[in-house]
Amino acid sequence: MPETANPGTGKLDLTELSFDDFKNVVVNDYRIAYESRQASLIGRREVLTGKAKFGIFGDGKEVAQLAMAKVFRKGDWRAGYYRDQTFMFATGMSNLKEFFAQLYANPDITEDPASGGRQMNCHYATRFINEDGSWINQAESMNCSADMSTTSGHMPRLLGLAYASKLYRQNKELSSSATFSVNGNEVAFGTIGNGATSEGLFFEVFNAAGVLQVPMAISVWDDAYAISVPASIQTTKEDISEILKGFQRETGTNGYEIFKVRGWDYVALCETYERAIAVCREEHVPVLIHVTEMTQPQGHSTSGSHERYKTKDRLTWESDYDCLLQMRNWMIESAIITEDDISFIEDEAKKYVRECQREAWNNLGDKIKADIDEAVHLISQLTQVSELKKELEEVCSEVLTCVDPGRKDAVAAARKALRLTIQETSEEKNALIDWLDRENNKNEDRFNSKLFTGSSSSPLKVNVIAADYAEDAPSLDGREILNACFESNFERDKTIVAFGEDVGAIGDVNQGFAGLQNKFGNLRVTDTGIREASIVGKGMGLAMRGLKPIAEIQYVDYLLYAITVLSDDLASLSYRTAGGQKAPVIVRTRGHRLEGIWHSGSPLGIILNALRGLHICVPRNMTQAAGMYNTLLRGDEPAIVIECLNGYRLKEKLPANVGQFTVPLGKAEILREGPDMTVVSYGSTLRVVMDAAVELEKLGVNIEVVDPQTLYPFDTDNVCGSSLQKTNKLLVVDEDLPGAASAYILQKVLEAQKGYYLLDSPPRTLSAKDHRPPYGSDGDYFSKPSVDDIVETVYAMMSESNPAKYPPIY
Repeated sequence: MPETANPGTGKLDLTELSFDDFKNVVVNDYRIAYESRQASLIGRREVLTGKAKFGIFGDGKEVAQLAMAKVFRKGDWRAGYYRDQTFMFATGMSNLKEFFAQLYANPDITEDPASGGRQMNCHYATRFINEDGSWINQAESMNCSADMSTTSGHMPRLLGLAYASKLYRQNKELSSSATFSVNGNEVAFGTIGNGATSEGLFFEVFNAAGVLQVPMAISVWDDAYAISVPASIQTTKEDISEILKGFQRETGTNGYEIFKVRGWDYVALCETYERAIAVCREEHVPVLIHVTEMTQPQGHSTSGSHERYKTKDRLTWESDYDCLLQMRNWMIESAIITEDDISFIEDEAKKYVRECQREAWNNLGDKIKADIDEAVHLISQLTQVSELKKELEEVCSEVLTCVDPGRKDAVAAARKALRLTIQETSEEKNALIDWLDRENNKNEDRFNSKLFTGSSSSPLKVNVIAADYAEDAPSLDGREILNACFESNFERDKTIVAFGEDVGAIGDVNQGFAGLQNKFGNLRVTDTGIREASIVGKGMGLAMRGLKPIAEIQYVDYLLYAITVLSDDLASLSYRTAGGQKAPVIVRTRGHRLEGIWHSGSPLGIILNALRGLHICVPRNMTQAAGMYNTLLRGDEPAIVIECLNGYRLKEKLPANVGQFTVPLGKAEILREGPDMTVVSYGSTLRVVMDAAVELEKLGVNIEVVDPQTLYPFDTDNVCGSSLQKTNKLLVVDEDLPGAASAYILQKVLEAQKGYYLLDSPPRTLSAKDHRPPYGSDGDYFSKPSVDDIVETVYAMMSESNPAKYPPIY
């Protein structure tokens, strides 16, 4: 096995500790680690016996996490992956009862505060917002951003958490933000498996942090495998720190401090972390701690055994160099503890972990049993008055004999009983229906709530302020309207920052931020490298720490480079923490119609399906966009705003209150009234629809044009449905692909708004072709809806209903 670069001295710094104090620290560390190991062993058994669905644990990584915990302070942040249970126990950010509650998917946030049963075990989070959505004092708490299963998916967020410390230290305008930072002294700790360092997100973020020089400490837990795949297939030279040596800072350069230490060497680990984090915290230099020679005694997860792919020699080595065994031997050899005393500690730890497991199981089981007993009681009552007594008794018997029953079994039994008695009426049946309604409401909250935090600061609750225009209001380019909006908001709120490719020096490619870096400084309006995923992640991390970032993706087509961060992390954050965390970042981008395959995109189908958990804003012009930014910057939920690429130089009137007026989210607007047909569209295509409306009027057709303005939420006042009540015809015009955003809009109007019952002819969609748009004006005309397409489609629909009045064009 490879030798460590930091072999350790066999001693810890005792200058501030007596031997008894030192002994107590070490013994307590071992107890925590041993309890953690027992939790892993018991957790695996609970899965294999059917009490839990899946298990993934941190066994083999315990001792390194003890060392990391020693240098983790109040105000610090963690963005890690699913092996860090020992660290969470050692810092007090979690405990064994919560560990087992999450393993059993307990939906009670008092039992599983990390996720309310929504995430599998070892997916940690601390709750850093209160029930009303307000922030806790992050500077006085230890903070853990919510874990996720996608390997390296947390890395972009880690960058933002670290970058926040830099802003809090260097931007003197933020000196009053004591709730979030103390002079930027906070370190963002990241952990990742050696296999996941092969992911692109790792390398993108690693480079970005080296450029930015932020207090980010990455620990690589290296057990030489990624599930069954060895390092020889994962990593050049089989050594991630070896190939990252070029990032080592030198005199006069930026870069990293890189450390390497063995995962079973308690003393060396403690010394290494103390040195590494001191540099990181004090100098704001990112560090890499490569922890080698780790083991994974139970394999990757409960889905399989590592004996299938590891050699006998490797398994023997892992047994000999298990970090707990090595720490145990060192403690005895160093006269810190005797064999008898450490055996006693181990026995007591086993008992304690088992007690915690039983308590967690019983806490959930007792509540489920109460639900089942109530359902059975009500069904039994129904049995007494039903003609289907035998069948209902079988329903009761089935649920009572379930092995490890859940709430679903109680609810399913009630639903089955009601189906059986569909032809019967009785007070007993009504009582069962009432119970089912109550349970459905409870389970809606347990399992389907908090896609957004829904706090009093939600952008949906921001006061609506109309745009105010002076009589002599100037007509400006759309880009100038946005620029004035951003300038006003930056002056109003010192926590707002903006960054992205070309955002700083040139004020973005379409000049929305022109001149603002000169006015507000390069800490608030900042250029970034070409790295979309880390741009979004940086925004997410900043937003979690109380700042209000506008993260720009230059074109919506390139949003796909960041889609994993947006979808897996940002969009699911509120839901997967059951409302315990939020990250109100605004992702600004532009798209729709311009020229060419990668500058004309409108992938709203992808965005709508991937980003539930973000508000999706599709303003038709820059004034509407400005109003949406004003709303979002006063709210506390994440959003994406897609500006129209071909609207920046079109003239618009400048509102006198350009930084104050608000456009409410989810409120559709009728742009043109008409009795003949409802046409729903958004963004750049609306302009084409409005031009088509003029041509249609010449043909005797008057359409009603509806702009939903936001696709999520969609038309919460049912404007589209109300329009259909008078037109009875519906056309959705969309420049996305067939069956993408147009299908979503149809579902909302026809199903959610019950528009189907108002139609007197089949609804239609008019979308782009199945391919991406080709380059050039002809390519645009023949691949996306044109004025001619809209005119002829509307007219054809009118002709189908009344061919005498509207004879076919051709």
